[in-house]
Amino acid sequence: MTAHNRAPRLGPALHGWLVIDKPVGPGSTDIVSRVKRALRDGGYAKVKVGHGGTLDPLASGVLPVALGEATKLCGRALDSDKAYAFTVRFGEETDTLDAEGAVIATSDVRPALAQVEAVLPSFTGATEQVPPAYSALKVEGRRAYDLARSGEAVTLASRQVTVRDLRSSPSRGGEPREAWWRGSDAAPHPSTACGGPPPLAGEDDVTLEAAVSKGTYIRSLARDIAHALGTVGHVTMLRRTRAGPFGLAEAISLDILAELAKARALEQALLPLSAGLDDIPAFALTPDQAAALRQGRRVIGTPAPPGPYLATDRSVPVALVDHDGTGMTVVRGFNL
Repeated sequence: MTAHNRAPRLGPALHGWLVIDKPVGPGSTDIVSRVKRALRDGGYAKVKVGHGGTLDPLASGVLPVALGEATKLCGRALDSDKAYAFTVRFGEETDTLDAEGAVIATSDVRPALAQVEAVLPSFTGATEQVPPAYSALKVEGRRAYDLARSGEAVTLASRQVTVRDLRSSPSRGGEPREAWWRGSDAAPHPSTACGGPPPLAGEDDVTLEAAVSKGTYIRSLARDIAHALGTVGHVTMLRRTRAGPFGLAEAISLDILAELAKARALEQALLPLSAGLDDIPAFALTPDQAAALRQGRRVIGTPAPPGPYLATDRSVPVALVDHDGTGMTVVRGFNL
């Protein structure tokens, strides 16, 4: 072997999820590259790697990265609800709606926290939202941000999104209470929860938490909140605290990723493929049923309520299936 050849891969092929706490700076594709490098450095077998939800370079937080067969579930992760903590700075609106852009409008109006909280309910539920001009959406085949950067006027149509919850935050970038994310009526409002600090607010800034559907732009939400208060604003901090079933509690930093790779111990941080399907019930298969699904054949004579299931063979995922009440059909098979 010549000196420039890579060392042989000694480790297994990993299938599952690494949840990365993305720092401000790199983009989502940069994180995917870092995970691929970690696999190489750890001597693991080469597998596909993909992410489950784009985060802008100026945003931080939860970025699920799928390895191997889990990449077949990236589409589900992209479509899942997300939760964010974000800070709105009032008084200046930028062309990018964040701290990176040029100021395009100013206002002397600085709303009190009570005024901000009073308008938040009007932004919850299904709502129409105009995406930022600096976004990855395509206009006549070109990315909107490419048009905007070249000085061309960008007009994007409004679209319906859903803001499931929106409230002032008890801390800058703290993870939302799990009960709140799950929709429990018992969850205390962060602004009145005992033992926690009061919401941070000043003359210029307010930090909020939002749980939103896919396609919701937090920068647009901040813009619209400011306009509703008779002022302008932009996002100065954006941190994703949850993406579908994945939260900050499972996330590791890039430093930890590198350390685990060096120690050939990435398995310590790897979540199983099924972690991306925590809302899907499991269906235990017989060996014959498992063999049939692995061949892509429909399996009948398995009565169950209609809906999606994770079909398993002795706890090993075989396929994501759709059950019609009498039998199941493969939606996505797994080669494990």
